Order: sequence, then C-alpha cells, then structure tokens
Amino acid sequence: MLDHQPWIEKYRPRTLSEVVGNQPVVERLRALALSGNVPHLLLVGPPGVGKTTVALALARDTLGDALIQQAVLELNASDERGIDVVRNKIKMFCQQHVTLPPGRHKLIILDEADSMTPAAQQALRRIMELYSSTTRFALAANVSSKIIEPIQSRCAVIRFRRLGDEAVRSRLVSVLEEEHVPYEPDGIETIVFTADGDMRQALNNAQATWFGFGVITTEHVLRVCDSPSPARLRRFLELCETQKFEQAVGEIEAIWRSGYAASDLVATLFRVARTQAMITEGGERGRDLRLEFLREIGLTHMRITDGLSSLLQLTALASKLVRCAERIHTAQ
Repeated sequence: MLDHQPWIEKYRPRTLSEVVGNQPVVERLRALALSGNVPHLLLVGPPGVGKTTVALALARDTLGDALIQQAVLELNASDERGIDVVRNKIKMFCQQHVTLPPGRHKLIILDEADSMTPAAQQALRRIMELYSSTTRFALAANVSSKIIEPIQSRCAVIRFRRLGDEAVRSRLVSVLEEEHVPYEPDGIETIVFTADGDMRQALNNAQATWFGFGVITTEHVLRVCDSPSPARLRRFLELCETQKFEQAVGEIEAIWRSGYAASDLVATLFRVARTQAMITEGGERGRDLRLEFLREIGLTHMRITDGLSSLLQLTALASKLVRCAERIHTAQ
C-alpha cells in the first residue's frame, strides 16, 4: 500500500545534525543551541533551502521534545500577516508563563516574515523589545530588504545559499532507497537540475514522478516538471558554439513548437549554459565564451519578461550566440 505522506514532511530533519547543506550556518546554530543563548534570528535565503526546518531543529535541540508544544509557536506570516495577529496571538504567547531550564527561552517562528505588513512589523518590533527576557524570535524571509531596519538590527542575520547539487543528490538518493523507489541515474540528475538547489522541489518532483509513473527516469521527470529537455538545449548551445546557425535555429524552433513558453526555455537555457562545459579548447577562451553566452541569454530573458515572448526573440538569440562564438574564435 502506498504511503501518501509527503516526503518533505516524512523526511524533514528533526535536529541540526540531520540538516544537509549550508554547513557553516548549521555549525554556527549548533554552537548557539549548545550554549542555550539564542538571540533573535533573521533567516534569509531562497525557497527550499531549509530555513524553517533549521528553526524547528534549533528549537528541538535547545528545548527538547518535551517542551516543544508549550514553548514554541510557529506561524506563517504570509497567511497571518496583519497587525491583529501580532497584537493578539503573538503577544498572548509572549505573556504565557512556561517553566523552562535556566538560560532557555520560548521561541516564536515566523515563516515568510517578509510578507508582513509594515504596520505589523512595527508592532512586532515593540513586542521583541518588551519580551526579550523570556521570548526569542526566528524570522524566515526570502528577501531581507522587505524587513524593516529596526527588526533587522535586533536580529542576528543568518544567510542561506542554494544547496549544492551533491547535497541534493545524496539526500534524494537516500530517500529513494528508504522508500524502495526504482530509479535511473539520469533521472536523478534531471531532478537535481530542475530543482536548482531547492530540496523541497527535488523531493516533491521525485514523489510525483514515482506516484505517476512508478519509476524515475529523465523522460518521466521532465513530463512531471513540464520542463524543456536540458539535453536538447545543450545540443542547441553546441550548435551555436560551432557556428551552425541554421541547425541551431531549427533546434530551438523545434523545442519552442513542443509547447514550452519562451520564458521557460530561456530560463532553463541560462542554467544549462551556466553548468555546461564549453567545447572550446583553452580555459580563457572557454570562460570568455561562457560569459558572452550568459550575457546574451540574460538580455533575451529580460526582453521576454517585458512581453516580447515570440519565436523571433529565440531565433535572434541563436544569431547572437553564433556571432559571439565567431568573434571569440576569430580573436583567439
């Protein structure tokens, strides 16, 4: 019988020692947990890198399982982001008396804190001041600039990076083996590529692929993610690099006619160009070519997001990439 529990919850790390990726950050938080002197925290980083998971693991390492229910309040500020929530629910929790070990504090975890209204953030700032002797705050945000300066100055800012491919790959394989899911190595690499450092997306894509097809392969993963094939886009870049313009235009047009939006094509193409090794011999020439390719792809992406999402933009990109390759090869 299939277990339909989401893997992102079933295999969520419970302690800091189980967290993968961002090891310098995790080691810093483990030192804080051992000392028990946890300051207000502002956890900043892209989605799916473990900000909320780390906050919950920190609470468990600091307070223990027995006190989690009483001494930890978790709220999603994107749903409950008004000033009334701060004045009522958060303030009432701060006023509750909970018996804790010496040097320990109650913890309030605010996920998506950058979605809070400015008025709510101002009210939160005052509560952080009044109850700092008994309560600590851990605010998770994607963009720190949306948090008002008074709150930032009261917090230790912890910045998370996207997880490395090896960290995502190792965790994904361990989950698949635990669940006895059949997979192909190329399928794993495709999931790692489409996730782009987002562990949540990697596990969700893997689980959806398994439920839908019963085995994880490149073809099945791309169908679930509705993503252009990285292999075909890699072929397109190779044709541009070898200055085969007509074949490159034919390749990108065929991919576009498969039904993918131009914005998705260019976004995936940028990631392929960022990770693909250039055919060109020589380190400096290959580096220059990669930078030129990324520049032109980025400019095209900008035009497409402005509304010019036609096939003409993609064929123009092919022309520009071929000209870049010709210019660099001639210069060298």
